[in-house]
Amino acid sequence: MFTALSCATSAYPTHTLSASKAVVSSSRVSASAFHPKEQPFVPEVEKAVDSLYLEFRAVDNLVANNTARVLKAFQNARLGSHHFGGSTGYGHEEAGGREALDQAFAEIFGAESAIVRAQFFSGTHAITCALFAFLRPGDELLAVAGAPYDTLEEVIGIRDSNGLGSLKDFGIGYREVPLAEDGGLDWDALNIALKSHTKCALIQRSCGYSWRRSLSVDEIGRAIEIIKLQNPNCLVMVDNCYGEFVERIEPPMVGADLIAGSLIKNPGGTIAPCGGYVAGRKKWVEAAAARLSAPGLGVDCGSTPGDIMRTFFQGLFLSPQMVGEAIKGSFLIAEVMAARGYKVQPLCRVPRHDTVQAVQLGSRERLLAFCEAVQRSSPVSSFTKPIAGATPGYASEVIFADGTFIDGSTSELSCDGPLREPFSVFCQGGTHWTQWGLVLGEVLKNL
Repeated sequence: MFTALSCATSAYPTHTLSASKAVVSSSRVSASAFHPKEQPFVPEVEKAVDSLYLEFRAVDNLVANNTARVLKAFQNARLGSHHFGGSTGYGHEEAGGREALDQAFAEIFGAESAIVRAQFFSGTHAITCALFAFLRPGDELLAVAGAPYDTLEEVIGIRDSNGLGSLKDFGIGYREVPLAEDGGLDWDALNIALKSHTKCALIQRSCGYSWRRSLSVDEIGRAIEIIKLQNPNCLVMVDNCYGEFVERIEPPMVGADLIAGSLIKNPGGTIAPCGGYVAGRKKWVEAAAARLSAPGLGVDCGSTPGDIMRTFFQGLFLSPQMVGEAIKGSFLIAEVMAARGYKVQPLCRVPRHDTVQAVQLGSRERLLAFCEAVQRSSPVSSFTKPIAGATPGYASEVIFADGTFIDGSTSELSCDGPLREPFSVFCQGGTHWTQWGLVLGEVLKNL
């Protein structure tokens, strides 16, 4: 049996059948009991899987490298079971888990400091704390990758916040550098974009709801160099949502002053039940923490129940693997949907820089049908039908398919999209790529 399942045998579906036969033969179990001729995937998906061996293998190497980095950080923090104890009340009697988590997170992301807390409601909340850490009345925020994600529009004041405290309400200006025609950064425009009162440059790593390429960390590093050459006092904030562990390096390693994101996306490993993070330069992490809590309270307060603290550590350790599965799923979605004639972003078999795969469906009916098929294929609430509607923070009607164990945990497996031209669906997550293989079979029946 050990010979049949040696390292020479691939883990990918094109080769599993031979390994299964070897196991059945050696254990003298009837092959008919396993129905070896039954394929779990429809032919179009099976064909796509067979063609993606090299891409999947490259993802495995990425996972190994990032897992090694996480493991080293946990060892350097001397993580022990006592760190899972959590705390109550003010959190002053915390057993060291909060400090160990912040230390490990900062090391993993190449930052001086980090604050990882359950009290961050979402990625938007963490990003907002980071922006308010940097900006004061009279300053200017410059978005260098086109329009920001929809939920930041009221934070910035692009959409009226009704006096609830947007950056605009505090007298902070805003400009944006439109994307180039190819969907990437407009380097020529960026070279002359900074002004003396531009205090913060916002770089959104992922595509959001825009039909554009997500940014690589190398591109982010190049943008930071251009920004700092024009105005050395300008601080750079990177919206890191959906980008964590997709590459071997992270934005603080190329000069970002702060990054922020959500724990119910990549860095929570699909099991963190809530929370977010800010990481980067120590001074500005502390300023963001003061926005989360209050000036003077610092980072050494705030309770986290023990069951949640453990999931933060365990989720962070699982993150490289879960992100790897999501990347494989994105390759599979692109391959299958492009073969059907749909436009996809990113394109088939190109390197990924986030875990989002967009598909341009072209009509409201197809967008609804796609999301309904995903919901039917979910482990939770598969019997429900997603309904498009108004969602807090979004300007357009949005439809979400997210039959997840944790509400809003897009890293588990989900898709969503605004009901506006060109009616694109944005797919994320997947605890294993085979989930998307099964889901796509249902999707193809309904498009």
